[in-house]
Amino acid sequence: MTRFLPAIALGLGCTLAAPSLAQTTAPATPAAPATVESPIVNGKGEPIGKITLRDGASVLVVRLAIQPGGLPPGWHGIHFHAVGDCSDTEKFEKSKAHVNHDQSKHGLLNPDGPDEGDLPNVFANADGSVNAEVSSETPLTGEGGLKDGDGSALIIHANEDDHSTQPIGGAGPRLACAVIK
Repeated sequence: MTRFLPAIALGLGCTLAAPSLAQTTAPATPAAPATVESPIVNGKGEPIGKITLRDGASVLVVRLAIQPGGLPPGWHGIHFHAVGDCSDTEKFEKSKAHVNHDQSKHGLLNPDGPDEGDLPNVFANADGSVNAEVSSETPLTGEGGLKDGDGSALIIHANEDDHSTQPIGGAGPRLACAVIK
């Protein structure tokens, strides 16, 4: 369908054809977010659940699903660590320190933080299961992303993170690990 509009502003006393709705360009559909899934393993190297990461335009959504018996009940600190290596299952130290490209201080509540590895705590139910979703501004891909040359890891700690003390908010030993590549 063609519509005719008066060309009053032009002072020509004629009409101009306007494009029909079928001729206009529809807005582009946003691309589906990049998604990564990875198993979470405990200190014996046994799978206890999985993480699913969905990378949006300005936020990374992290979903944790841990089976009953996977963790001790209570609060646990979780962090992104700089290297995607969970092969040393006793302590998960090959994952190195937090992702921290700009050398910020640790802690979501620290005025000089947070570093890029800081995430909210998660709660394990009385049966040791976890179903949680948290978010981060740390990207999955691109500059400073978790999927860089050596990947990264999600580490689950024994204790909750107080979000301010250095270097890891009192979160304690590393209990579980998931590789992000």
